[in-house]
Amino acid sequence: MPLYEIQPTGLRRYDAAGFATLGIYERHDLQRLLRDEIGVLAADLLVIAEEFGDWEDSRRRIDLLALDKTGHLVVIELKRTDDGGHMELQALRYAAMVSAMSFEEIVAAYEAHLARHSGPVETDARSQLLAWLDAADPDEPPVISSDVRIVLVSADFGRELTTTVLWLNRFDGMDVRCVRLIPYQIDGRILLDIQQVIPLPEAGDYQVRVGRKNAQQERRGSDRRDWTRYHIVVDGQASEDLNKRHAVRRMIQSLVERGVTAAAIGGTLTPGRFRRLAGEHHSEEEVKAAFAQQYPGVDVRAWFTEHAIVQDGSTWILRRIWGRSTEPTLSALRDAFPHAKVSFETAS
Repeated sequence: MPLYEIQPTGLRRYDAAGFATLGIYERHDLQRLLRDEIGVLAADLLVIAEEFGDWEDSRRRIDLLALDKTGHLVVIELKRTDDGGHMELQALRYAAMVSAMSFEEIVAAYEAHLARHSGPVETDARSQLLAWLDAADPDEPPVISSDVRIVLVSADFGRELTTTVLWLNRFDGMDVRCVRLIPYQIDGRILLDIQQVIPLPEAGDYQVRVGRKNAQQERRGSDRRDWTRYHIVVDGQASEDLNKRHAVRRMIQSLVERGVTAAAIGGTLTPGRFRRLAGEHHSEEEVKAAFAQQYPGVDVRAWFTEHAIVQDGSTWILRRIWGRSTEPTLSALRDAFPHAKVSFETAS
């Protein structure tokens, strides 16, 4: 598939080059580049492992293993060939192998991945994953779907492979995508054209939306937890839909903006959910340090230190975890300060 440059005298043609000709290899080049810039394949991917093979046959390893925002593992297989070989069959085997992974196993894999690529830098893999999944309750592990997405990346795809992928995508729970990488060598530079060819990008967006809806339904049905989301309503204007922890945070923020004191809010909430720190602390680092000093032994990660409220010589921070007490808390805040005209409603 050639590229054309518009020049004053006409079009200049550039033919695609081969990865082998350019000396570009699957593992040492393509895999490394995509690992570090996974967003070029999809915006909702977090790489949690490379060369993953946590099973008996260690010769079989997933090139890249990722996690999406809806709790689906994503197997990413790479080939630099022009037909993709039989990578779809290999990826299906890998998908079956990782489909039973628990959240704790994902945390362990991600910890190993960070240690391998981040060196001595200390990173909390669990906290990162909880934030990535927007987990409502850090004390309860998120639900990881047993449906595994597959992304096949190759210089091109043969008809047998594309026919198989199109057929697989007809089945509920299947999400297999083909991304084509076409290299060009132009004036001493190597350029890479990255295109999703199956499904077409328009159909892919629709598939993502359907997948998210199914993931929400799966979560509600599998563990019976309440995944309700809320709008915070100020003077009749509703916010975007928010999960439980952010709904409570937004309501308190709105009440403060409407003149309600943090002390009054603290008197309304369940003790221990909205804590006062002595002194005014304006940066998140200052808040964390003050919290650790005044509440030793309490996990600071469970608190909204980045959204502290500084008022009248004190600093107030809100707990992240609300669970079943979310709606009673929202109701209590609404009823305690009716003059502020801050309310809430359930998101559809």
